[in-house]
Amino acid sequence: MRESTTRTNGPKEISWPEKSEAMRDISTTLNSALADMFTLYFKTKNFHWHITGSHFRDYHLLLDEQADQIFAATDAVAERVRKIGGTTIRSVAHIASLARLRDSNQDNVTPIEMLSDLHRDNERLTAYLREAHLVCTDYADVASASLLETLIDDSEKRTWFLVETTRETDGAH
Repeated sequence: MRESTTRTNGPKEISWPEKSEAMRDISTTLNSALADMFTLYFKTKNFHWHITGSHFRDYHLLLDEQADQIFAATDAVAERVRKIGGTTIRSVAHIASLARLRDSNQDNVTPIEMLSDLHRDNERLTAYLREAHLVCTDYADVASASLLETLIDDSEKRTWFLVETTRETDGAH
């Protein structure tokens, strides 16, 4: 097999049996994204459980749907890390050490604050996923890049729903 090389005008070639640098860099970026996804999942479920107010049912269902989507995606990311020969997250402490997003332990958060906080975190997650995508494309890892493209689209959709849900209405359409 060929060794990993860098072409002057293109992505690095991966020789998966010789994965060292590529496997390490891709595993690291995917594990960081995975930690952020778990953090966002728990925050979304926290707000789902604690939401109150006149829009309770709508917000409760929206957050449950979003949490389910995030959680479902975690398995694909962790399995991708394993497919390329890396190791993945092993514990809650490991998640906490890698996560760039922060959880929320506040009492008495208003529904609008919850939705706005999740909006910001989904935007940040989208940015982190885009950074991970660049790492994967740099190594011509099309499978990881493709997975990340789907996750970026899902994160953008969650952000859109949160923006529209919190938009002030003025009666205009």
